[in-house]
Parts: sequence; structure tokens; C-alpha cells
Amino acid sequence: MSVWDDLDLLLDSPSSLNVTSNARGTVKDKANFKVEEDVAALRKAIEGIGTTEKTLVEVLTQRSNAQRQLIATAYHKATGRVSVKYGDKDGERGQVDFVPNQTLIADLEGDTHGYFEDLLVALVKPPAVYDCHEVIKAIKGAGTTESTLTELFASRSNRQIKAMSEVYLTAVHGAMCVAETGKMLIHDLKSEVSGDYGKALLILAEGKRDESPYVDAAKAKADAKALYEAGEKKWGTDEGRFIDILCHRSVPQLRQTLVEYKSISKRTLQESIESEMSGNLEELLVAVVKCVKNVPAYLAERLFKSMKGLGTTESTLTRILVSRSEMDLLDIRAEFKKLFGYSLYSMLESEVSGSYGDALKHLCGQD
Repeated sequence: MSVWDDLDLLLDSPSSLNVTSNARGTVKDKANFKVEEDVAALRKAIEGIGTTEKTLVEVLTQRSNAQRQLIATAYHKATGRVSVKYGDKDGERGQVDFVPNQTLIADLEGDTHGYFEDLLVALVKPPAVYDCHEVIKAIKGAGTTESTLTELFASRSNRQIKAMSEVYLTAVHGAMCVAETGKMLIHDLKSEVSGDYGKALLILAEGKRDESPYVDAAKAKADAKALYEAGEKKWGTDEGRFIDILCHRSVPQLRQTLVEYKSISKRTLQESIESEMSGNLEELLVAVVKCVKNVPAYLAERLFKSMKGLGTTESTLTRILVSRSEMDLLDIRAEFKKLFGYSLYSMLESEVSGSYGDALKHLCGQD
């Protein structure tokens, strides 16, 4: 049975969409943390003849994000450079690294290259800042990277989405009225996504999913019936009904709805969406259903797909391993093993190499 079909266990298992503790992360606060020693080691690695990548990996992947922020602040003071002000860089909107100081990031960008550089810079950014910059990257330039937007907004909690929106407001539009927080992200997304996909994504980007822990069994039955009648039972599909229910209801409520749907249809809701829809909307709604069930399994699948076949999607690897390293990467590793029969670490070993591969394996941790 697929991990996505096991609905009986679903109702009693904790939701991983609103994870707040870092108990299931692979990266923790380093014991006996000495910020001055780390700053000295980083400066020596960066400023010496040739860059010592090994030191960069060991320091930045083995400290928590909170400790990295302390390192970045102390690094800036140690260099004695003038602070970089918030604002546009080179006259381009959305290019600012909205971090209390950017000296360490600037030095990493100057001394490292490619995917390794991207990974180290990602580690130095606070989580909400990193998420925000991944959104900016997905919507700026020619074309929009819908798969990135789908992953981010389907797998993030209301709290994470709101934090991302607050950063976006200042990073892209400068210091504006706090009352406008969040509206700018929605406004900019509107010009990049359209149709039913755009409608669903914008609802998720508001970060207002119901978070009630209570389940209304009658409502779950009614929703399941409404979804069945909006899809399988009729000629054509009422996408709006699917979007409304899947993007607004709480996780516990949707889990009950998934169980009710299968009892009406004899198929899972995911199977129904896959047969009734296509393109970006199908991918988004399937991602929502998967995240309602099990966020780590959804992200494990994303990691696998980013490495299998010809070529590797390094941006996906970096984003998931960095953003989940202090949240639920232990669970992602466990789901990966269940889904694919071998460890995430072993696949990283065979698919990525060099300093970039070493840094990813440090974040993953030995199985």
C-alpha cells in the first residue's frame, strides 16, 4: 500500500504541517558554542590563500540557525566594515539579502561558487528570509517556477507564511506601513500566477487556513459528498469546489474528509484529483492532500524526484535540506527509506559530490 493510501492511521497521527519544535531536526544548537572561535575559523578559511571549504562546511552546517545569526553579527564586527543599509542593490527590486548584516554573505559569495555558494548563503539567512528569497527567485525573471511555489505554500504553516510575507514586504518594497504586511506578497503573486492554479495558490499564500483542532464529522461527510459530486460524479469538474475545501479547512478536518471520501468513492481523493485535473492545479492540490497527510513524506518524494533520472535539481535539494534541517529532517529521512527502500544519505552520496555534496551530507546526518 502506498504511504498516501493508509487513511486508517491518519486520524490519530499528529499533523506535521504545524510542527513548532525542533526535536525532529538533524541540526541542533552546538554544545559549548564559542562564537569568537567560529568567527576566527571562518575568517581564516575565507581570507587565507585559497578558501578552506572544509572549515566552512563544518562550521555552518553544524550550528543552529540562531547560532549562525550570532556568528554573522560577530563576523561583521570583527571585519570592522561599515553596515550595509536595507534597500535596493544595483537599482533592482528584490535583490536585497534582508539579514541584520550582510558581510558574511558577501564574503561567502565572493569566495565560493555555484551550488556550494547557494547552500552556504542559504544557511546564513534566517528561515523566513530564506523562504522569502526562494519565492522571489521563483517569480522574478522570465517565467515563473510553479513547482517551487507549490512546494513552499503547500508545506508551510500559517505562521511560516506570515513570517515570509513580513520579510517580503521590507525586502522587496522597502519600509512601508506595517498594516500592509502580507498584502504585497499577494499583490505580486497575482501578477505571476493565473487561472484556477493562481486562485488556489493565492488562498494558501494568505496564510489563513483554519487551525481548529476540532473535527466536525457531519461537515466532513458533506464536504466529501460535495467533492465527489464536483468531480467524479459529474461531466466536467467544478475546480472551485475543490480549491475552496482543500485550501481553507483545517488539517484534522481534511483528514476526516479524506476518509469519508474514500468510503463514498472507493477511490482516494488524490486519485480523483489526478484523474479529473491536470497541470499546475493538479500538482498543487495533490501536494496539499499529501501535506495534510504527511509533510515529511511529501518532501522525501520531492527530494527523490530531484535526484533521480538525468541531472539533479540542486535548488530543490538545497531548499528542503536547509529549511527542514532544524524541523523534521529525521522524519523526512525515515519516510524516504520507507518509500524508496534505501537511505537519503546513500542517495546523496551517489548523486552529489564535492564540497556541495559534503555540506548536504552534513545536514542530512548519517543514517
